[in-house]
Amino acid sequence: MMNSDNKLIRVSDVMKRKFDIIDGRMTVREALSTMKHDETKLLIVDKRYDADEYGMVLISDIAKEVLAKDRSPDRVNIYEIMVKPLLPVDPDMDVRYCARFFERFSLSRAPVVKNKEVVGIISYTDMVWKGLVKF
Repeated sequence: MMNSDNKLIRVSDVMKRKFDIIDGRMTVREALSTMKHDETKLLIVDKRYDADEYGMVLISDIAKEVLAKDRSPDRVNIYEIMVKPLLPVDPDMDVRYCARFFERFSLSRAPVVKNKEVVGIISYTDMVWKGLVKF
């Protein structure tokens, strides 16, 4: 994205760098109790082995799949409600293209992946507030 000074704004400029990675075998209660970065509104589910893919659980997924269905957070494992595989975003992507990517695939948040490792989380909020307002 170019601002009035024609500065390109990349995903890495506005992404959240603090996020939580959990094991998919955890229960929902265990996962929530270990969550340190609730401002990201999601949990990244770690790969089980090299050729595996990352997963993700949004707080809204927990509300829909556990709370609304009156399921016990002590009896539901993360792997039962996670989304996997994820559509990652490159940290060097222009936020304008990232916004188009989100629109095209109906995303609200996505992991930012570099060299097969999650390095951040990007959301529409990050793109607008940090990308348009602060730059």
